[in-house]
Amino acid sequence: MFTIDLTVRNTAYPLSVQRKSAEDAEAVYQLILAAMRSGNPDIVELKCEGKTEKKIAVRASEISGVQILQKDGVTTSSGRPPGFVALTTE
Repeated sequence: MFTIDLTVRNTAYPLSVQRKSAEDAEAVYQLILAAMRSGNPDIVELKCEGKTEKKIAVRASEISGVQILQKDGVTTSSGRPPGFVALTTE
């Protein structure tokens, strides 16, 4: 199972959906990248394959990051899988 995490501006936790195959996860990743690059405030709608009742919709212009993780049981001490790292420049 693959998890696609989205970091959204002014939101503390990433939004995530799951895909069963690497190819499907990569397709969602590329869809999100294309929406981010467009610069338009279009809505990106995603459904989760892991939890079929889970759906999310977010403005593409509000997405600040996206990543794919393969679910392999790795978690941090907080019980959450590793996520985005905040980097700042001076």
